[in-house]
Amino acid sequence: MYTPAEDWAGQPGRPRVVVAPDSFKGSMTAPLAAAAMSRGVRLAFPQAQTVPVPMSDGGEGMAAILAAALGGIRREVKVQGPLGQPVTASFTWVESQRLAVIESAEAAGLYLVPDGARDVRRASTFGVGQLLGAALAAGADRIVLGLGGTATNDGGAGMAQALGVQFKDAAGQELGPGGAALAGLASLDAGQLDPRWREVEVQVACDVDNPLLGPGGASAVFGPQKGATPEDVLELDAALAVYAGHLAKLTGRDIASQSGAGAAGGLAAGLVAFLGAQLVPGIDLMLRAVGFDTKLQGADLVLTGEGSLDSQTAAGKTPWGVALAAKRAGLPTIAFAGRIEEAAIPKLLELFQAVVPIWDGRGSLADAIANGPVNLEQAVARALAPRTNP
Repeated sequence: MYTPAEDWAGQPGRPRVVVAPDSFKGSMTAPLAAAAMSRGVRLAFPQAQTVPVPMSDGGEGMAAILAAALGGIRREVKVQGPLGQPVTASFTWVESQRLAVIESAEAAGLYLVPDGARDVRRASTFGVGQLLGAALAAGADRIVLGLGGTATNDGGAGMAQALGVQFKDAAGQELGPGGAALAGLASLDAGQLDPRWREVEVQVACDVDNPLLGPGGASAVFGPQKGATPEDVLELDAALAVYAGHLAKLTGRDIASQSGAGAAGGLAAGLVAFLGAQLVPGIDLMLRAVGFDTKLQGADLVLTGEGSLDSQTAAGKTPWGVALAAKRAGLPTIAFAGRIEEAAIPKLLELFQAVVPIWDGRGSLADAIANGPVNLEQAVARALAPRTNP
């Protein structure tokens, strides 16, 4: 465990511990992680009261977490997957708030494409548009959209096409799917967008600040993760530059340079341009949605964590946002992770009371991932026990 000089010394009586992890990718979902951490707390403090609050910064699990927290239900929709294949996707519907929560990966996720079939040049967000259309048809006044894990790099063009926006080439033909096709974009017509979109608040949970174009943009940063070769990156970036010019004409704004516009292969840019979406730090959105400040009332300690604590953690990842909220409430936070980047530890300890690895490096990584819940439970128990039995 890496910890500063002053340790949390525990509280007498019946301590109340808020447990708010994100998922540990490949090992456990956020609810499973919260359950494991709660068990660890009770191993150290049998009398403790734990308050599990599974979290997300807009990636996988966001919709399920909000469904549980807000009393939503899941609605299934048949949509096109990233390469045009039929996919059964879903969104969370919260009737009391007329709220729809959508994860873009449900329709355009990288997990929907086998490794050998990835084609980032042709992959489309059309299915995301279909999910948005289903939410509008359900009567949504507000939509929250998570961007994590897409297979696409089309700037949200496919999403817009599904909602009625026309993308045509110089011959007046509708463009085909995917980011590469945008190189041939000659005209863009959003006149067929449903006017009801002007009345719907669309919030996008976005945990990156990448612009649409250039060395820090969608193609260069995220394209290789989706199978793009160096040649593909150059082609896709050039195609998105053509697209960006049309978005600027349509909106009168330089959306391509907006912080976060490159998220999810530029899907964020399309959402801003066509639906007037707001890009919001995902963790801030989630904390507000679940009423996190209220859950901190009367607490003595906060626990959080995710798969990796590193130099990106302070850029708005779940553990950092949780700890900031806890600090405002005057509470210490301990963070747990499968991997802790050594160079990031000084920065992490500026906010966290301690950062704790859940794997000691012994055995194989595959076994550590498979045994993640047990490892996390035991790490929590070890981290807290010395403070109850000095």
